[in-house]
Amino acid sequence: MSSRRKLPLKAYRDLNFLTSPPARIVRILCEFLEPQVRFREQHVADTIVFFGSSRARPLRETKRQLAALNREIRGKKRTTDRERISRAMKSVELSRYYEEGVVLARMMTEWSMKLSSPSQHFVVCSGGGPGMMEAANKGAHLAGGKSAGLNISLPFEQEPNRYISPELNFEFHYFFLRKFWFVYLAKALVILPGGYGTLDELFEVLTLIQTGKVKKKMPIVLYGAKYWNDVINMEALADWGTIAPEDLALFHLSNSPQEAFQYLTQQLERYHLGKKK
Repeated sequence: MSSRRKLPLKAYRDLNFLTSPPARIVRILCEFLEPQVRFREQHVADTIVFFGSSRARPLRETKRQLAALNREIRGKKRTTDRERISRAMKSVELSRYYEEGVVLARMMTEWSMKLSSPSQHFVVCSGGGPGMMEAANKGAHLAGGKSAGLNISLPFEQEPNRYISPELNFEFHYFFLRKFWFVYLAKALVILPGGYGTLDELFEVLTLIQTGKVKKKMPIVLYGAKYWNDVINMEALADWGTIAPEDLALFHLSNSPQEAFQYLTQQLERYHLGKKK
């Protein structure tokens, strides 16, 4: 009786091949198709995307750190100590935006859960990591709603925050596919204070809207006028003629969860729920 010969490994089971450069297109397709399937299974048809710094922390934590620093350097007048205090105070100020992000995400989730629809309407979606992203998922969690997290693998191992709904917790390798899923389902954006990554995401979306590549109505809230006016002089772009004056209407500055909530719900009702202004 002859022994059965061992069959060669099928290509789609060969991890050495699937993780190789020639199979990059396969991995790209996976990061397009798998989220598509999962969003459909969870009946998520549209999202409200929150961008913002991964470095922001809850207010209680930064206040405790500032108090400890004040105790440590009491009576000292070194320049380095003043700089440390200044940075710690800025961290506290940034934390206020974290807390307000929690409130806004909770308000939006509570509002969306009252809408009658077989689909999950206007699900909060974040970049999945800590900081302002955590604030968004936390707000949705406190409201008892679902929320998505589109995390990205980074050299410093950004971990998903604990408030993301497990069934909507994604891990991406490719930035461009992560950005695709941010924009494709989004019906509104909330841009909390952030750094390079947040600015990249903000300006990419503004460019897509400005150039007509995104045709749907997508209200954009820049949350925290003081921060954004300190960081970016949008009006100077118009003054210099590098953008048109009407491009300044592509975003809305907001300073409170209540005001941002009112603006967003009015825009969503008008353009995506068929209600007149």
